[in-house]
Amino acid sequence: MTDHDIRVLDDSQYRAAHTLFRGTLHYSPAPDDQWKFAQESYEPGRALGAFADGEMIGTAHSFSSRLAVPGGAVVPHAAVSRVGVRADWTRRGVLSALQREQLRAMRSAGDVVASLRASETVIYGRYGYGVASRYRYLRIDRHRAALRMRPVGRVRLVEGEAGERIARELFDELSPGRTGTISRWPAWWALNLRRVFAEENMKIAVRSGSSGDDGYVVYKVELGEHDPGADKPTTLTVMDLWARDAEAWADLWLFVLGIDLVVEVTAFGRPVDEPVQWLLGDRRACRITDESDETWLRLLDVPAALTARTYREGEPVVIGVRDAYLPENSGSYRVSADGVTRVEDAPELVLDVDALASVYLGDVSFSTLAATRRLDVVQAEALARADVLFAVNEVPWSGSFF
Repeated sequence: MTDHDIRVLDDSQYRAAHTLFRGTLHYSPAPDDQWKFAQESYEPGRALGAFADGEMIGTAHSFSSRLAVPGGAVVPHAAVSRVGVRADWTRRGVLSALQREQLRAMRSAGDVVASLRASETVIYGRYGYGVASRYRYLRIDRHRAALRMRPVGRVRLVEGEAGERIARELFDELSPGRTGTISRWPAWWALNLRRVFAEENMKIAVRSGSSGDDGYVVYKVELGEHDPGADKPTTLTVMDLWARDAEAWADLWLFVLGIDLVVEVTAFGRPVDEPVQWLLGDRRACRITDESDETWLRLLDVPAALTARTYREGEPVVIGVRDAYLPENSGSYRVSADGVTRVEDAPELVLDVDALASVYLGDVSFSTLAATRRLDVVQAEALARADVLFAVNEVPWSGSFF
């Protein structure tokens, strides 16, 4: 029994919820010039608050989005963010109550999946979220890179609103596309681009080929000392880079690597299979400094999610799913190259919904989860069949932080 209740927030409560959330991350309340950007991102009906004794003690929010799944289909997706519980109310069931209400509300609204970026990785597995994609951090010594190529297309700097408009149009064309990519809601651009342009030395460069604009890069430069051996080198950070094809992708990277008076080029949130090293004369100039979990995925409607994606040719397998928070997802599913059917058959593999989310986009195999005791193997030969059916050609990646 808990002594709090969960309510849908109205616009008069958004700022209090935002302040509470920032407080859980140990940030002070957003000043007025920043709040105006956050305020427009709150969507009616998608912000929740937990209350006790008339006070807000926790909050959770989601943004309307779409997610690309293996095979090219796009499903309704909720981007979960701004989840927090006040420090004096943690470990008293508040987050569990918020999660239970939010999961139910998102499913009822028609969202097939939800995802989030976890501030702490031990929290969200209990609510059915599993790691479904990864990204990496790069650091490139520009003076060692020894570039042997120059861009073949035209890369130009575009200022202000014109740059944002081109970037948004290109992004909307390209995503959702690759498995794991999502659509960005309008307020994403205000929060992540327009808001920080005034605060940081950010630039937008657009690449054009024979068919017109086909890629863009957003980057910022932090001034330091130009000496390659300096303790504080001038660093260019790639914030966001999207391209229609390999030629545009290479030109954008060659452009940022060719900018003068920069000692290091860094990037975060890039795909784990991005071949930046192969653009360099000295591939050791590029170091992978970190790799981390990116998408924490939650299957809200398991039958709809399994049906939306495609499967490789192979023998069928019956998977048993357990879901404590959305029990209507629990049951057995026969998966084959022809599709998915809910069945009464005994399962050959049994796993919790968070583990199913991890294999869903193809970033990890059933065999890996079995080896780490994340699923129950009823029929040993079923592992190989499941691995074949769920295999993908390209590792998933989202590329959008929220």
